[in-house]
Amino acid sequence: MSNTDTAPAEVACTASSFVGVLQPREVPLGGPRAILVRRTLPQRERSLIGAWCFADHYGPHDVRGGTGMDVPPHPHTGLQTVSWLFSGAVEHRDSAGVHAMVRPGELNLMTAGAGICHSEVSTAATTVLHGVQLWVALPAADRDTGRDFAHYVPPPRSVDGAVLRVFLGELAGDRSPVHTFTPLLGAQLDLKPRATITLDVDPSFEHGVLLDQGRIDVGGAPLDVADLAFHGAGQRELTIANRGDRPARALLLGGPPFPDQLVMWWNFVGRSHDEIVAYRQMWQDRDARFGAVDGYRGAIDRLPAPPLPNATLRPRANPKES
Repeated sequence: MSNTDTAPAEVACTASSFVGVLQPREVPLGGPRAILVRRTLPQRERSLIGAWCFADHYGPHDVRGGTGMDVPPHPHTGLQTVSWLFSGAVEHRDSAGVHAMVRPGELNLMTAGAGICHSEVSTAATTVLHGVQLWVALPAADRDTGRDFAHYVPPPRSVDGAVLRVFLGELAGDRSPVHTFTPLLGAQLDLKPRATITLDVDPSFEHGVLLDQGRIDVGGAPLDVADLAFHGAGQRELTIANRGDRPARALLLGGPPFPDQLVMWWNFVGRSHDEIVAYRQMWQDRDARFGAVDGYRGAIDRLPAPPLPNATLRPRANPKES
């Protein structure tokens, strides 16, 4: 998915001891008639959870009227994209030659590395589109790695009134085989009505819980849909309670504090203003760094980069915990 916000607010991200609940903001995906997504990362209070640097939650959207997802080929650098659906299906094509379907409960992870481009289009058979798009920043030593793609279907596991699907990392005895460049945790939690689960978690990790549906408390803090509860490193347990009479669903994300400062703009993750300027120019010039997508049939063959802000892009500092 592309960050299609053409005029993002410039934010100077400085050290913060924020622990609490992040509320999302709505962003249109792909134009004035596009679906709206709810973005919780990055924002002023918190830029990163481990290496997780971007989180969009969308749907459920009834797309039978033709207002589904159609994101033309667009570039990425220095990150991995994590696509995770709850309903619907999305067709993925990228410049590494991968043509794959994104389906509910199945992880699609694309590694951009030095540069890639891809398109995402919801299928004609999709009636309700509902899911999340997440980005993972690559550490300095690996950010220019080659293009790659992984697909994994995590088995569901019942634990204390909940069903877990661990798509990255390890939780409650389940481990994903998918390679990441820093330690990460990514899991879907489905909680039965009035169920409470206490999970043993890695104390070296920061954690975030993103609510998809229902009513839950995380460590006693209530969440609304698309809210993200953040907890800093140092905790060995995380308690999540469904306070409603209907099932609830959430994503648990985690990782150790990320060591690098990032400059994020549009779809690029870099380390300096000059790098971002260079990436943008290469994309506009159709440089081989990003390659090309075969088989996309949209109205335009690629997304043009928006204008750069009239200011120096600043790093997103990794907040320190108090």
